[in-house]
Order: sequence, then C-alpha cells, then structure tokens
Amino acid sequence: MPTLTARTMITAIGTVEYPVIEVDSGGLITDISSDASIRSEAILTPTFLDVHIHGAAGHDVMDCSPAGLGQVQRFLARRGTGHYLPTTVTASVDDTLRALEALAGAIERPTPGDEATPIGIHLEGPFLSHAKRGVHLPELLQQPSIPLFERFQQAARGHIQLMTVAPELPGALEMIGFATAHGVRVSLGHTNATAAEATAGIGAGATSATHMFNAMRAMDHREPGVAAVVLDDQDLYAELICDGIHVAPAMVRLWLRLKGERAILMTDGISATGMPDGPYTLAGVPITVADGKASVTCAPGTLAGSVLTMDRAVSNLCEFTACGLETAVRAASSQPAAMLGVGDTVGSLRVGQAANFNEYSTDGRRMATYLCGQRLG
Repeated sequence: MPTLTARTMITAIGTVEYPVIEVDSGGLITDISSDASIRSEAILTPTFLDVHIHGAAGHDVMDCSPAGLGQVQRFLARRGTGHYLPTTVTASVDDTLRALEALAGAIERPTPGDEATPIGIHLEGPFLSHAKRGVHLPELLQQPSIPLFERFQQAARGHIQLMTVAPELPGALEMIGFATAHGVRVSLGHTNATAAEATAGIGAGATSATHMFNAMRAMDHREPGVAAVVLDDQDLYAELICDGIHVAPAMVRLWLRLKGERAILMTDGISATGMPDGPYTLAGVPITVADGKASVTCAPGTLAGSVLTMDRAVSNLCEFTACGLETAVRAASSQPAAMLGVGDTVGSLRVGQAANFNEYSTDGRRMATYLCGQRLG
C-alpha cells in the first residue's frame, strides 16, 4: 500500500506538519510520523461524515435497490464523504419498516472500496410536530411511542443510531429516555417546542438538534424557544444546512460562534443532489428543484431538503464565516463522529482507522479523495 505524505494533516485535535502516513494492505493507518524534508503542499483532512442525507444521484434511500444505493454511495465518495447515515422520511409504518430492513442490509453488507460506507440509520420522522412538519406528510405523523420505536429498531436490526424527535409531543420525553438508554442519539427537530419543553428534551437525553433554525420555533426575546436553548446549551450539538438558502450567512456565523466544537455540518440532501433541475420526489412527495433550491411542488415556499454536498458545505462555511479549513472540516467529520460516539473509528485520522482522506490545495480546494489509502478515480 502507498505511503501518503503532505504539508499538513488536519486531525480531530490538531494538525500534523509534514505527515508521513503508513497504510497496511487492509487500508488501515499503521503509523503517523513527520518528515520536514517533504516538499508536498497538499493538505490532508478526514473524509466527511454526513449524519443527515435522504439520497443523491437520482435515488432516495427510502426505496432504492442495492444497486441504487451503490450509486448514491459512489456519488458521495467522489465529493469527499467517507461515511454517512441514510436518513428516513415520514412514511406509513409498513413502508418505514421495509425501508429500515433494506437499509440494515446495506449496512451489514461489505461496502465496495470506492463507495461511502453507511454506518447507521437516522430516523427522521414520524415523531414530529404538525406545526413544524415541513415536507413530512401530516397524516403519517405519529405520537411518540416506545413500542413503535422498538418495532422500527427491530426492523433496522439495531442500526438506528440517530432519531429526530419533537420533545413537546405527548410521550416524547419517555421515548427519548428509552432510546438514549439503548444507545440511540436523539436530536431535537421538526419542533415547535418552547424553551421549557426543549430543556426537558435535553434533560431526557437529547444530544443534538436537527437542521438548526429550519422546521424549528423561531427565537423570541420573551419566549426563547428551542432555537435559543440549543444555541445556549454548551453541551448540545447542532446540525446546520450550510447552502446559503436554508440559513442566512449572518445566522451561520452566530451558530458557529456559539456552538464551536458542537457545530455539525450536514446536507439534508435528496435524490436530486447531483442531478439537473426539474421534478423529483421525496418519499412520494412531489418536489421541484430550480436554481439549486428544492421545494414542495404544491407549496413552493416550503423547502424540501437540499441538493448540497458536504464538500460544498465545507467551502461555504469557510466563505460565510472566514473560519479556517480545519474548523470547517472538523464540523463535517470529527464533530459528527463525536456526537454519535464513533470517533474512535471514524473521522479523526488516528492509527487503526481506515486511511480515508480528502486532499486539499493551499487555497482550500478539494483535489482528491482517498478511501482505505486508494485515490478515487
């Protein structure tokens, strides 16, 4: 296997100057050292971990075949994503169970070397607020239910790692506590929660917030609401869609300033990601994509996911906030891994991890992606 070198390597906790990375035949990092004689100008970073994505390349993870999911994963890998959580959308219980079973199969199958690896499932819906449902169909939303969650997790064969919940719903706190006790991270989202209701959700075990500011009660100086609680809580992680459409740059700057090492970039990407403008569907809901914006066809003001990629999210964060590449990369790799509790195996570039790198130029352009030490063509 090749020895990789660069001018700088960005890790979860710092940077390594003039790194020399040894990779074994299985694609794992066996040693990281430094050699000041290296003349490379490249910057190596971890590949990205997208914890919230519904599809890409014309395929929706709710209903695509193994071949279709492979196309999604190849698309993601060629845009710098090494790992991801395929994310559900509210559907009928039977359709959700079928999707979870299929996604569990994808997680359990070996992933080809040129594809992003699914490492768990993000269950977004059906335990969401009618007032902040977004694209999720109202007739399919469900009240939080521990037995229903257990049915979903059984169908997923234990692979649900993250679940979005509106904490103000009846039964939500009990379900959050149950899921957390069984190793599932819970994210507050699609919620009209007051500050007190959001605080109760965090007290029950929630560790993150889903697509910050979107499908979420707005802040008010007398009733701060869930958004203010999320920004104020130093321990809570918070996702953000950094496409310049979902969240204005000034709010992106506020989010990054307040969340810091708890900031998480994600895409909320749908099947239209990487495809031309036109009509698409998201879990059966008609979507129109025009000028980079995905919206519900019958309600043009309602956004329906995005067509963002993680490499673009990283570059946008650098542009919108003037932060360094290392800050943006960590928000797209080691910080989501820490939120999920998988930092020992994903996203931090340490001995024993897969040699999954993105290569950047000195001016911040992603030049190449390596999976298990092999440069993707």
